[in-house]
Amino acid sequence: MYRTLAAALLCALFATPFASARDVPPDLASQLNSQLQANRERYGIAGQAVLVAHNGQVLYQGASGERDPATHAPTTVDTIFAAQSMAKLLTSTLVMQLVDQGKVDLDAPASRYVPDLPTAWQAIHVRDFLNHSSGIGEYYDRVDNRWVSKGYPGVAPDLAAALKVAGSAPLQFKTGSRVQYTQANYLVLTALLETHYGKPYPAIARERILQPLRMTSTSWGAASVPAQRAAVPYIGKDGQLQPANEDPWPNYGWGHADLQTTVGDMNRFLQALATGKLVRTATLEALWQPQTLTGGGSNFFSTGWDTTRSDGYTQVGHDGGTRVRARLAYKGTLASGYWVFVYLTNGSARNAWSSTLVESTMAVAAPGEFPHAALSERLTGYALTGDSSSESSLRAWLSENSGIASNELERAINATGYAIRNNLGNRPALKVFALNTTLYPTSANAWDSLAECHAALGEKETAGRLYAKSKGLAKPSP
Repeated sequence: MYRTLAAALLCALFATPFASARDVPPDLASQLNSQLQANRERYGIAGQAVLVAHNGQVLYQGASGERDPATHAPTTVDTIFAAQSMAKLLTSTLVMQLVDQGKVDLDAPASRYVPDLPTAWQAIHVRDFLNHSSGIGEYYDRVDNRWVSKGYPGVAPDLAAALKVAGSAPLQFKTGSRVQYTQANYLVLTALLETHYGKPYPAIARERILQPLRMTSTSWGAASVPAQRAAVPYIGKDGQLQPANEDPWPNYGWGHADLQTTVGDMNRFLQALATGKLVRTATLEALWQPQTLTGGGSNFFSTGWDTTRSDGYTQVGHDGGTRVRARLAYKGTLASGYWVFVYLTNGSARNAWSSTLVESTMAVAAPGEFPHAALSERLTGYALTGDSSSESSLRAWLSENSGIASNELERAINATGYAIRNNLGNRPALKVFALNTTLYPTSANAWDSLAECHAALGEKETAGRLYAKSKGLAKPSP
């Protein structure tokens, strides 16, 4: 039975017709190679591998840098990276399969499917565990650079013990009212899957996802990766790379962490989802709707997938911290076309956020489709190298060719300024905030952001003057 399922999935996956991408630059490979090099120089990336695809057609696969700077071993597209929390995408997909089959109701209490959940969790819906809106506490703390569960010398020894530790803490907030990202949420989903299938989580994921899709380079735990293919994790400290020296996660935590994978395997996974080979696309489109929180606003998770809507696209995916991110973008429905972006690194000196890296590839591959990403990339280049002549060119582009509505542009520039602050520091961001005040001189928000950046640089007198200007422009409260 299993071999029949696997064969059917493979045939369907690779029978999907390739469609030509619209408006893709003819020299895309050269442009993306240049972008990867620019990102390495900007952020101090150790090693990286990138894949871009459109409607099943891989438009680009590339790699640069070193999978281990200590030995100068080069990164290739076959290098295996620690993808960490991207593991949650597999778990979410396995749960979505059960929803698709009518075997799990997201709005039913998880206790219907998982025996012996803590008393305080009995009424919490499956959806809230998936979307980190459950309010439950964590099953470990960081103590002396180690993960330690309360009552144990290290992490809890097994899944039941870990759930008991998390359950001993009071709820952090009313379920469904807000979001707090905790790994313990996915322990509940791991327990749900193991209860349903009657086997350990890794076996379930292998049988239902990895083996049918031939994701032969995907596993869990650094010990599972051949040394000659492993990207050694690094972290930035004081602007320099240093080995991350991360503790391995316990085996029962593989439903939420410690995924090891390649750009090619992640592409296989996302392609299979986009074409309905793992979950029906109509089900996916219904499930990839952000949850409405009782405290107001929307959750940025939808059935466990980090979800944004920009430029008319629904963009879903997940990160593995600052190092890696996978994103699937579609406009309207998956049948109308979709993009896949996978950006894997083993760390950067500046700990650049992974969404910035993905969006830099979106800006190159399809600037007309993703104008907000193109804006971010253009402003980042200006922040690092721009002068008065480039500012003049940039201002002309912003007014005529940015592709962003005029009533959204100020906010988009401001948001990019903050992203640059986080990734590159205050001084480069200052140029972007200053540009926004020249474009929108009556905006209290633009002046406030500029003041804040000066304050962060220790320029108190200038900051005070600009804060006063912002306050004078602010609309009086009704």
